[in-house]
Amino acid sequence: MRGKISRVAGPVVTAEGISPRMYDVVLVGEMKLMGEVIKLVGDKTVIQVYEDTSGIRPGEEVVDTGAPLQVELGPGLLSSIYDGVQRPLPVLRDKQGDFVSRGVTAPGLDRTKKWKFKPTVKKGDDLHGGMVVGEVPEGNIVHKIMLPPNAKGKVVRISEGDFTIEEIIGELDSGHKIMMLQKWAVRKSRPYVEKLLPDIPLVTGQRVLDMLFPLAKGGTAAIPGGFGTGKTVTSQQLSKWSDAQIVVYVGCGERGNEMTEVLTTFPELEDPKSGKPLMGRTILIANTSNMPVAAREASVYTGITVAEYYRDMGYDVSLMADSTSRWAEAMREISSRLEEMPGEEGYPAYLASRLSEFYERCGRVNTLAGPTGSISVIGAVSPSGGDFSEPVTQSTLRIVKVFWALDSKLRERRHFPAINWLTSYSLYSPILEEWYRQNVAEDWNPLRLWAMDNLQKESELQEIVQLVGSDALPDEQRLTLEVARMIREFFLQQSAYHAVDTYSPLRRQYDYMNAIRRYAELAKKALALEVPLEKVISLTVRSDLGKLKFEETIDKDLKSILGEMDRQFSELGV
Repeated sequence: MRGKISRVAGPVVTAEGISPRMYDVVLVGEMKLMGEVIKLVGDKTVIQVYEDTSGIRPGEEVVDTGAPLQVELGPGLLSSIYDGVQRPLPVLRDKQGDFVSRGVTAPGLDRTKKWKFKPTVKKGDDLHGGMVVGEVPEGNIVHKIMLPPNAKGKVVRISEGDFTIEEIIGELDSGHKIMMLQKWAVRKSRPYVEKLLPDIPLVTGQRVLDMLFPLAKGGTAAIPGGFGTGKTVTSQQLSKWSDAQIVVYVGCGERGNEMTEVLTTFPELEDPKSGKPLMGRTILIANTSNMPVAAREASVYTGITVAEYYRDMGYDVSLMADSTSRWAEAMREISSRLEEMPGEEGYPAYLASRLSEFYERCGRVNTLAGPTGSISVIGAVSPSGGDFSEPVTQSTLRIVKVFWALDSKLRERRHFPAINWLTSYSLYSPILEEWYRQNVAEDWNPLRLWAMDNLQKESELQEIVQLVGSDALPDEQRLTLEVARMIREFFLQQSAYHAVDTYSPLRRQYDYMNAIRRYAELAKKALALEVPLEKVISLTVRSDLGKLKFEETIDKDLKSILGEMDRQFSELGV
């Protein structure tokens, strides 16, 4: 159906003469710019355009495609770099050079590449939607070819060999032709059988996260922080080291130089699990702050739909959205163009519900194919001036269960990751307690509570220290300050750029914190025997503990340090 443009207001275009459905994709103007229907008022259709609308004028043609915004799903997604509406950026660059013209598009998946398909079903098998029919090697994983959720029937024929994603590889008695390519509307979540309790941790290898504020597989987390506090580095560390098989990184409205860093460093990173390039299990969706705001709004939906597709294969997926504040700003701009009633700070009244819709699409589920898969969503939030009371941060906090608060004061002290242990929290800790007890150590949770208790006591004592100085405190309280300092500097500080310290397995984390607790217990006994505190904190074993996190052979080194610790304290009469 064709109509005409009647009004242009930035990325928002009003058309007449077409009768589309909500969220249909339309082609706007002579340049065929892609847009999406976001409002229907009488015979008027309001469209958000995913490209720059400068030069578009009333009277130009609008064409309704009759389909919603969809992503292409199939082999070839991994190691791809897309914009917010799944246009492959490297392909567009090859076509146009570094500056891409408006109206230029390309399919999300390569139509010419052949993939080696091996069926896992045979003629006569009775199949239902979502079942796996075959496998294709892709990147660092096995890509499972699934039936679309609405397909069912008995296999009439199935082929093995090399095929493109559009070639017919099989057929069902219902008439459904099986291909490797699927299309899915981004605003509609993919179906599953049931959602499960998030009782398995997403192991990140970052000590402050795993020990103090763990995230469950299928869980939600927010990383709010001001400029330069380390949101992007933390997201990259989680992409590289978390025990998810697939990583979807959505750069949603971030600065161009930050996205450039991601796009240049990710292809060079090595996957620590397989030794292959990290891009072999990563999909990047790049939408920088100078790109049209409407495409920014679509990018998070594109990312979560791709993540759901790999979840349905039975994989654990982690999705990084960096940052949801820029997404909210795009919603605010479009809402103001639509002349909607503004909410707090000009954000639309539906801000919280849109954030909820996005985060609720995560979870650990039993898939239609049978196995369990999960999507863990980590959303970075960029509050203006580091003010956590602003609407996006507050709305996010009401939804997510893990809050990793980045602190500008910690950044100024060069303490990284700059996650504030007093304002951060994880609501998954009680649920994950049993897993840690069975898989790492019986007293994992008591050890975690001991560390948190020391850090809390240090915070309370700091107020007194600022008034009268630490020398005025009794030795027991001064020891608490020293132990908390060891926890902060030895354990919580972690270098993302050190070959050994960048990743810390769970058992190593437990042994390291346990060694600090052992030192604290022996020091407490020494003070009870009236040994001067200065002698206790000047023991060489204390500095040896600090160097331990940079040692590869921690098991052997830890045993000798604990032996040396006992010897040095026995010399003090403990």
